[in-house]
Amino acid sequence: MTQDPSAPDEAALAKIDSTVPHSARIWNYWLGGKDNYPVDHAAGDAFRQVFGGITDLARGSRAFLGRAVRHLAGEAGIRQFLDIGTGLPTVDNTHEIAQRVAPEARVVYVDNDPLVLTHARVLLTSTPEGATDYVDADLHDPATVLREASRTLDLTRPVALTLMQVSGHIADYDEARRIVGTLMAALPSGSYLAFNDSVDTNKGNAEATRLYNESGAAPYHLRSPQQLAGFFEGLELLAPGVVPIDDWRPDTGEDRAADVIALGGVARKP
Repeated sequence: MTQDPSAPDEAALAKIDSTVPHSARIWNYWLGGKDNYPVDHAAGDAFRQVFGGITDLARGSRAFLGRAVRHLAGEAGIRQFLDIGTGLPTVDNTHEIAQRVAPEARVVYVDNDPLVLTHARVLLTSTPEGATDYVDADLHDPATVLREASRTLDLTRPVALTLMQVSGHIADYDEARRIVGTLMAALPSGSYLAFNDSVDTNKGNAEATRLYNESGAAPYHLRSPQQLAGFFEGLELLAPGVVPIDDWRPDTGEDRAADVIALGGVARKP
């Protein structure tokens, strides 16, 4: 019997713990999604009470991803994307943006959250010319990420690696740099890194994150502007450099957060 492609992954569903808040579900809640639980609402609301700008951050990060992917698939001519820490599907996922520009684009999503896995089939909708795939793997294990991604992507040809609000899940900064460096080292010249994450200089976000990390959820680690810029070391930054995410090639009329919450950039591997 052929399995219904829209059916949930029962094995993954069994692993979901709805009693502990989870970052992917909380992020989905902030974006207005429905794939979350009361425990996530409580954690998300508590965060928002301390730092109301978190919704701006969630939306701004999503908009930054869209602008970066449009540029990479368009002007930069990239046809392969490795999206790590993709989270729960929402509007304008990476493959939708890329294939709107280049129908032949190939996209691999990577996450290790069981709820994300149950929605993987939603992501696996590609144009006939292109391809999408989902890899259940952990960012802490770049070798597995690369091995599994190579089933869909040709790693001898340029790839755009996207890391959006995910590096803070790695507690140690040097380890985070090593992991990103390992991923980029495996990609050929002409590949790109599109990256954004939150700064530790925003007092409201820093305090809300501190309280969030005490809630029982997997902790998140904010970093200094200098540390975030360090992820691009050895790469050729595109203008305007590492900047507040709302300032990276903004679309006309796009909302801008009042405070600097996150920095991002796009850089090419020489």
